[in-house]
Amino acid sequence: MIKTTTLDNRCPHCGAKVDYNPKDENFKCEYCGNETTLEEMKKFESAANEKNNQSVSEENVDNYEDYISYTCKDCGAEIIADKETTATFCVYCGNSAILKNKLSGKFSPSKIIPFKKERKEAIEAFKSLAKGRPLVPSDFTSEKNIEKIRGIYIPFWFHNFNIDGSIKLEGRRYDHWSVGNTDYTRTNIFDVERGGSIRFESVPIDGSTRFDDALMNTIQPYDYSDLVPYNHAYLAGFLAERYDVEKENSRMQIEPVVLDEAKNQFLKSTLTYSSTSIKSNTLQTKEHSIEYVLLPVYMVNVKYLGKMYTFAMNGQTGEFIGNIPVNRKKAVLISILTFVISFFVVWLVTYILFKVGV
Repeated sequence: MIKTTTLDNRCPHCGAKVDYNPKDENFKCEYCGNETTLEEMKKFESAANEKNNQSVSEENVDNYEDYISYTCKDCGAEIIADKETTATFCVYCGNSAILKNKLSGKFSPSKIIPFKKERKEAIEAFKSLAKGRPLVPSDFTSEKNIEKIRGIYIPFWFHNFNIDGSIKLEGRRYDHWSVGNTDYTRTNIFDVERGGSIRFESVPIDGSTRFDDALMNTIQPYDYSDLVPYNHAYLAGFLAERYDVEKENSRMQIEPVVLDEAKNQFLKSTLTYSSTSIKSNTLQTKEHSIEYVLLPVYMVNVKYLGKMYTFAMNGQTGEFIGNIPVNRKKAVLISILTFVISFFVVWLVTYILFKVGV
């Protein structure tokens, strides 16, 4: 018997739709006022699913019937939400022409870091971008842009590697001395070998080609101790992007980086030599595993004069970055005013000095 997967969380007390509250880490019903913990929600849904499965055959169950995907016609982003969420714009490019489709394919992360920060905190961070910056366009932090700030779970692949092997090097140490006016140098050459096993855990790589890697690195790090087993309840009230970087492609990108870091770790013990050169390197991956996880981000993209400006905030720590546009008219006006004021000050000082006969 296949159970139906749903993002549509219902209050166990009155049946109204409830969303996950990052601040209190529970589900508060706006209709009856009752608060439900995640564990209580799991028990409630488990009982409901068991009851439903008694009368539903496998042929009539669609695992994804309550998942909705929104596909942007402009940039191609595919966003996942529950069936009652209305996505009227693309969180990546701001385009309003998006299509609502039935989700197809597998969407099953193993772990997730739930949102810890609320949307109002993201809004305040977004507004702060304009404070003390007179050249920011007046409508950059307007209500229409604030409305577009959404919490979205970004897909990541977490790689675990066991690296094994050895590195053979030629190490050199130099002795210097002088006899009279003659300087001498002796080069001592050593055969050096370093090897063993080293493990790398939870090495992250972005599973989305649309989310800028440099941007993601800026709002890092995340505290991975907050990773919990994935439960669809965390997505209620938020969006989630489907990965478009396949797991094997992500491994091809990250494995050379991990092997190079393993090499550097072994080479740290050879710093006592004056210089070294690698003769052979047999380091290779002995074991590899991978996890699909979701990390929380608040973001909005604002288009100004044909260019996209991005605001993003770490939904766990609150670290944020904003790519801020400059109002060209304001910049020109301020430049002119600065020139005029500077010219007037210089003229006034010169005039005063001339009058007093200096």
